[in-house]
Amino acid sequence: MTDLPVLAIDGLTVERDGRRSITDVSLTVARGTVHLLIGPNGAGKSTLFAAILGLVEFTGHIRLHWRGTGRIGYLPQSFVVDRTLPLTVGEFLALERRRRPVCFGIGRAQRQRTDALLERVGLPGFATRPLGKLSGGELQRVLLANAIDPAPELLLLDEPASGLDQAALEQFESVLGQLATTSATGVLMVSHDLAQVRRVADHVTVLNGTVQRSGLAAAVLAEDLASAAISLGPDGSSAGLNP
Repeated sequence: MTDLPVLAIDGLTVERDGRRSITDVSLTVARGTVHLLIGPNGAGKSTLFAAILGLVEFTGHIRLHWRGTGRIGYLPQSFVVDRTLPLTVGEFLALERRRRPVCFGIGRAQRQRTDALLERVGLPGFATRPLGKLSGGELQRVLLANAIDPAPELLLLDEPASGLDQAALEQFESVLGQLATTSATGVLMVSHDLAQVRRVADHVTVLNGTVQRSGLAAAVLAEDLASAAISLGPDGSSAGLNP
């Protein structure tokens, strides 16, 4: 029997403040694949994520087909941290993984797990750093670490590469590849960088209120670039299609 996609969306429509944000959106995310969502500002990409997470009302159908943990990992476009919060990176990562409050201390096994996780996202030795002292790019990688452990069945990433330097970006894309191949995680990611889309995407959906095009990445990009629906800036990022 053919394996069901981890996420199947059919005819999704969201109305906010008396106007439709997205209309009749349908797409699927297969296990072990990276599905890129691209489109201009106001196209409804973040609204789509909010619907998947159950944060807004909608019509249509969203089906999540679990075969394991049933966990959704989520990395938002922005995350505000109270810079005065007396919490280390290790304590933050332990919050969801402990039955006792972190004020009672973190056990050796959890410390080892946290160290390995931070190594994985390119932040070795960061467990004792104050969370409020991190740079934007460092915080983004800590949030990625939090989203991927334990390995989710579905990972939602809303412009996750913002604030990352080239080395961190390469590390991030490596993590995505590992999740897809070793954990069969289905990834749905918003991106405005078409060079990144070419590097990591298996499937692409172009969204602008409704689905403009969806399919295998190479075919979608080739067709849209040929019709000038997507244009590239001098640095390889999208010039006419910023999310």
